[in-house]
Amino acid sequence: MTVDTVDVRGPRFGAALTTVVLAAALITGSGWLLAFQTLVFALGASAGVQRSPYAWLFNVAVRPRLSAATEFEDAAPPRFAQRVGLLFAVAGLAGYAVGPQWLGLAATGCALAAAFLNAAFGYCLGCEMYLLLRRAAG
Repeated sequence: MTVDTVDVRGPRFGAALTTVVLAAALITGSGWLLAFQTLVFALGASAGVQRSPYAWLFNVAVRPRLSAATEFEDAAPPRFAQRVGLLFAVAGLAGYAVGPQWLGLAATGCALAAAFLNAAFGYCLGCEMYLLLRRAAG
């Protein structure tokens, strides 16, 4: 594995943790949980998904218990997905902090739906957006 690729199981694990955090944030209305997830998105977007807190947890606690990775993917699409998640999380924080409340709920719900799709079905909306934008750009 090189720095430019990631074990495909890592981002999916991160999406599962993201799903749990965002669901808890929606259920409890906790801006603090959403702020935590926003930080995770920010770290994944800036440092790369392979250096995010969830990737660290995957590499330390989960990956050693799994068979060797057989599939890798380019790190750019998941990193772009982290940026998209960051935008929704920031919008959600703004909604919770200064209103309107529905913005916090809607933005968090959209991020939750995308994370769930990745965690449950391996379908990364942000990654697909990245690929579509790359094709459109030529």
